[in-house]
Amino acid sequence: MLTLSGVCKTFNAGTCNEKQVLHGMNLSLESGDFVTIVGSNGAGKSTLFNAIAGSFYVDSGTILLDGKDITYLPEHRRAASMGRLFQDPMRGTAPHMTIEENMALAYLRTTRGRGGLFSRVGKTERAFFRDQLAQLDMGLEDRMSQPVGLLSGGQRQALTLLMATMVPPKLLLLDEHTAALDPGTAEKVLNITKDVVEQHHITTLMITHNMAQALNLGNRTLMMDGGNIVLDVQGERREKMTVDDLLEQFRAGAGKALDNDRILLS
Repeated sequence: MLTLSGVCKTFNAGTCNEKQVLHGMNLSLESGDFVTIVGSNGAGKSTLFNAIAGSFYVDSGTILLDGKDITYLPEHRRAASMGRLFQDPMRGTAPHMTIEENMALAYLRTTRGRGGLFSRVGKTERAFFRDQLAQLDMGLEDRMSQPVGLLSGGQRQALTLLMATMVPPKLLLLDEHTAALDPGTAEKVLNITKDVVEQHHITTLMITHNMAQALNLGNRTLMMDGGNIVLDVQGERREKMTVDDLLEQFRAGAGKALDNDRILLS
């Protein structure tokens, strides 16, 4: 479903602040893979997501999505096939628009909303939105006319997840999407995430700082350091791994111990 071949990215090239953040990245995901990604700050995790989403063009290499070369496809064109959630619950929704209006925008940008962003939604679409909201079990289906800005962070993040997946994308990018939530809300949003991904069989990449989550969620775990993938585990090997095993494997692959307190304390 997703293939990166030799992807490189350097910021501030030719200056004293030059920094290469992706070093010939190679990565291949099968349809339905749920891949967790762990790494210290500056490892290149979010930069990898930005490269895939088209937030910038890479310096070299190719990116294929479902067999189509999207390396130089504009970000807004990629958005029709991708869903993305950020760490900040305030991103991904328009606070002054209602829940229904936010959902309409997300729906109309997809292939199912064939009329495009300037179309209007009718009773059928509103009923569909209501059914989707009911699945969150947060009572949002009865608040569709309220501005999104009145929702809590957890409710907004759950709504953003729903907007990104109600028409299943080819690829879902989750950039620490529960990190800013309180533990109880984070667990609820994470459970919704697992249910939605499993229900629609969505190919997913999820960045996390929680080592236990990295091993317990999905079917594959990557560890990044210095713009490279230093560990890629799946199958029986992954099932038998503990957090200590993962840390030791990182040491072997990166040539140093993981020293990120946020990850270690999680």
